[in-house]
Amino acid sequence: MPATVFSCRWFALCALLLLGGCQPDQPAPPLDQQLYIWQRQWRPAHEQALSASRADFSTLRVLALQAQPKAGWSRARVDLAQLKADGRPVIAVIRLDGQLPALDLDRARAQISQLLADWRAGGVMPTGVEIDHDSGSARLSGYTDFLIKLRGLLPPSLKLSITALPAWLDSPQLPALLQAVDSSVLQVHAVSNPRLGLFNPGQPRDWAERWGRVSDKAFYLALPAYGIAVLPDDGGAPVVESEVALNRGGERRELLADPQQLATLARQLRAKPPAHLAGLIWFRLPLPGDRRAWSLSTLSAVARGEALASQWQVQLSARDGLYDIRLDNLGNLDRPLPARVELNAEQCDGVDGLSGYTLRQTPKQLIFTRQSSARIAAGGQRALGWARCTRIDQGAWNVYP
Repeated sequence: MPATVFSCRWFALCALLLLGGCQPDQPAPPLDQQLYIWQRQWRPAHEQALSASRADFSTLRVLALQAQPKAGWSRARVDLAQLKADGRPVIAVIRLDGQLPALDLDRARAQISQLLADWRAGGVMPTGVEIDHDSGSARLSGYTDFLIKLRGLLPPSLKLSITALPAWLDSPQLPALLQAVDSSVLQVHAVSNPRLGLFNPGQPRDWAERWGRVSDKAFYLALPAYGIAVLPDDGGAPVVESEVALNRGGERRELLADPQQLATLARQLRAKPPAHLAGLIWFRLPLPGDRRAWSLSTLSAVARGEALASQWQVQLSARDGLYDIRLDNLGNLDRPLPARVELNAEQCDGVDGLSGYTLRQTPKQLIFTRQSSARIAAGGQRALGWARCTRIDQGAWNVYP
């Protein structure tokens, strides 16, 4: 072979290799989006919520069974007919309270086996089981043994996952624990003292990066789309109120996960996902009237990666000089009630505020002042009050945060 031909071929090969090395990385696959359903008593409203969530969330992780130190084992009252009709993959979540003195493998196996049999008889075939146990780091060795034995007792076709805590990252037992299951769900909300808040947006990405270096198995991040209230504790452990109201007095300090913060985190994770991160699981599916959860409109917008925005609109409906006045939240972002709403109005001889607003009248204005804290869901509305006036200017109003 002539030297010139060899040189040309060698140059061409090198050029191809260099070009190949300069090609941009393939885009990461989109992160899967899943939902927790955490209501212990299903209602007819679940049907509408499930239907509205189907387009944006691939899989449902359903609270199914729990064991508590004094109450023992109990089941969530899941509407299997609704779950079957929904048709999405289902993972049954088994909640084992972190205060249990020990994990009883035989009892757990019996309870889980009966649950799965009953669900299958109802037409629901779970694809997996998730064990949710807030084990202390010092007890992870025993928890690992429990999971290994439980894995051997479950059908091979059923995937086993666990809910995991960031505190476990400092345990030398973590690699063995993660090898005992098919996947894990790293919970990054409600993992600190409630007095410090529900969610710290500066920590989850670091935790996820570290988690991805510990195991080569897929993992998910559990993210908050809800709020809690912290009640007076008399110097003891914080008392937390969530879905169910507590029969306890005292001022409640409301804490709500910020959709804007979570949207930013989700966008960062999509752009540069940590190793082995398979998706995001949102806690929890909201139902109508759930005052401590994002609306499904806001949750779906965050899951889709949409820009979040909202806009106030004051709406009037009049009949024979009697005006009903309401406030609409346009857009896809839930918003707190504004502190004050002002309208230009003339010659009013009867007025009243509604829905947590008082109404004050001046010669030229109606002034609504908020008396209670609440939110208006994305796309929702709130009655402000009524007024009997000669004229209210539809376009002359102001809303103050």
